[in-house]
Amino acid sequence: MNVSLNWLATHLDLSGKSIKEIDDLFTFAGVEVEGIVSKGIASDRIVVAQIMEAVQHPNADRLKVTQVDTGEGTLRQIVCGAQNYKVGDKVPCALPGAELPGGFTIGETVMRKVESKGMLCAASEIGLPVGEDGLLILPPDSKIGKPVKQLFDYDTLLELEVTPNRPDLLSHRGMARELATLLKTPLLPLEIARPNTNVSVNIRIDAPAACPLYTAIAIKGVTVKESPAWLKQRLESIGLRPINNIVDITNYVLHELGQPLHAFDAAKLTGNIIVRNAADSENFLALDGSTHVLTLDDLLISDESGAALALAGVMGGAESGVTEITTDIVLESAYFTPQGIRRTSRRTALGSDSSYRFERGVDPQGVLTASSFAVKLILELAGGAAETTTQVAGASPVLTKPVTLDAKKLDQLMGSSIDLTAAEEILTRLGLAKLTDGTWDVPSFRADLQRHIDLVEEIARVHGLDNVPSRFQGTFVPASPIDAAYDADMVLRRRLAALGLHECQTIKLISDAQVSDILPLRPMQDSDVIRVKLPLSEDHAVMRPSIVPGLIASAVRNVRQQAKSLRLFEMGRVFRNAGGGKAKDQESETLSILLSGSALPTGWFKVDRTTDLYDLKGILSALLGGREIKFTPKERAGFVLGCDIKLDEQNIGVFARLTPARERELDFTSPVYVAELDLGKLRKLLNGISHVEDLPQFPGSSRDAAMELPLNTPNAQIETIIAKLAQPLLVSSECFDVFTDPTGQKIAADSKSVAYRFHYREPTRTLKTEEIDTAHQGVLEALTKGLGVKFR
Repeated sequence: MNVSLNWLATHLDLSGKSIKEIDDLFTFAGVEVEGIVSKGIASDRIVVAQIMEAVQHPNADRLKVTQVDTGEGTLRQIVCGAQNYKVGDKVPCALPGAELPGGFTIGETVMRKVESKGMLCAASEIGLPVGEDGLLILPPDSKIGKPVKQLFDYDTLLELEVTPNRPDLLSHRGMARELATLLKTPLLPLEIARPNTNVSVNIRIDAPAACPLYTAIAIKGVTVKESPAWLKQRLESIGLRPINNIVDITNYVLHELGQPLHAFDAAKLTGNIIVRNAADSENFLALDGSTHVLTLDDLLISDESGAALALAGVMGGAESGVTEITTDIVLESAYFTPQGIRRTSRRTALGSDSSYRFERGVDPQGVLTASSFAVKLILELAGGAAETTTQVAGASPVLTKPVTLDAKKLDQLMGSSIDLTAAEEILTRLGLAKLTDGTWDVPSFRADLQRHIDLVEEIARVHGLDNVPSRFQGTFVPASPIDAAYDADMVLRRRLAALGLHECQTIKLISDAQVSDILPLRPMQDSDVIRVKLPLSEDHAVMRPSIVPGLIASAVRNVRQQAKSLRLFEMGRVFRNAGGGKAKDQESETLSILLSGSALPTGWFKVDRTTDLYDLKGILSALLGGREIKFTPKERAGFVLGCDIKLDEQNIGVFARLTPARERELDFTSPVYVAELDLGKLRKLLNGISHVEDLPQFPGSSRDAAMELPLNTPNAQIETIIAKLAQPLLVSSECFDVFTDPTGQKIAADSKSVAYRFHYREPTRTLKTEEIDTAHQGVLEALTKGLGVKFR
């Protein structure tokens, strides 16, 4: 919400209060100040000066040396580069010490060896709208030495964030009332006559639950024209565009008092006003030109012809609005139930200053007050004659009730930092009235005050939380399992980000069409899938049993945006029925990874390759501190290359590639590899990982071996035999070559040659050649015995 400081000043005395003080008051009272913008001239050191002499600068062709009268009794010498003035003109002069917009402070200086004691200013240099090139020429009757700020409007605009429970602050009067309480300053009276009313027979409320109170008054003979300067300036100061005097008055009253109003062209109404629910699929043409199809839940203002005049509380209709030819109007002021306005505004995507206030709740007792204030302004600015009485249908709902303040609990909660008399004074300043001992009558504009603790919070807020003593000091709390899990997850996130992956956050609901993309840690039956009984849409029909479908959907969007390399991960909860839906629902946490596209970043070099399963295996190994990861083949429905991911013979997750048909269906141009890992197991595995490893002090040695074995033998079997051997000198092994020959000329077609490199080292000494040979021979013998391989 935008608030003008000048506008606030019409409601209370703010003299002597700086912007910083007002900012702090709002902030510590719970109203967040999101921005402060100054308009106009702020400094008193920018004064009216008359140019008495101007001669050419001796050392610069485009500069002149002027002598100006600033009302100080002696002339002031200033060097100036402008060309649009003449001797005798009056212009703004920034004296030394004047602060210009942008934080620039004027001082005395020397320009091309000529002394300059100030600055003659253009409009833009002192915070005014940009004018003609050169100096701002002031009116001839401007008094020399007078601060220029007195010739122009100066204002400060505060952008405030009002919490939903404080709709009473959504007006300048409400903000002024709050400031008056905080400053202990009286609120200036606002003279508004109470209107004469009668029960209307011309208004029919068919939906009293949605509209408990509706009022209208007819004004005849108005002249629709441009608003006077003061009204336009008020609206422009908070960023509103003036339209005409009638519309501007309704907008002004809304931002002055917080009560939305609407004016209808009386010539466009047929018969009585009817407040009703819309018919199913009824069309409504709004003032902004948009057309909306309504439902039975939407509230309309119509007439006896059935025409929709306005979408109640949200926006007026295009066919009943006030125009330049309007002469008679009907002014509406009403109270609409917040829930209905909120629902309609969200569904139609129509938002307005009126709906913003109605959906948070306006003051029911302010409905007639705002109408009377608007009628007074309309008669003053547009002429005409108003009916002697305001037509009223329904009654104001009572939203507040007396609240009892418990003095003992107040003293306990406030730490005895405030006595009861001072607390009651604060409540009185807030507009509450004391009924009996401890019981307070709450004003209608503070419907948020319902309980004893609400009164305590108000007292603490105005008294100042910094004045309430701290009762307890912080105590040590040992880390909980939740803390440990959070820390482990952050380690995983940082490592994955360091490996070049991007974290995703997808919704926990997927569509039925995405069920085919799930990659569960354990095989699933159809009954394991948990479906939502009343889904908001088809895309949110199933609680995800795997994160992989969400990652695939994210990858599809990225590919369609021409992304060349995809490296995504997500951590979160998954859901499934346990035991075929017969047991209790289960939740677990998993980590999912997706890789596709180019494996190398784009660069000037020509070398490139497509991501494969070994990239994913390398990521998992790096994620777990370089520990050896094994992929054991195991088919997965809907995928190819399915594998279990194992570490130390323990299953920690699953891996697979999308089928080529599914990849083409989703517009992927390269293979898509996905993995889903048990996050609980990963957290435990992180505990045994050392973040720092000492460099070896003694050299090691390597031996290569190429072995021939059947074509369908998985590499995991080789790694299993090496791991079981547990040769103490063998520190690592890696496969660096695989050779096959489908023709059978160099090697049998049903065989392959796999080359391994074995690294041997002893941490306490340098190994002898005989020791390395013996250890290596033991590895080869174990492979020969376990797999029957032949070494080449």
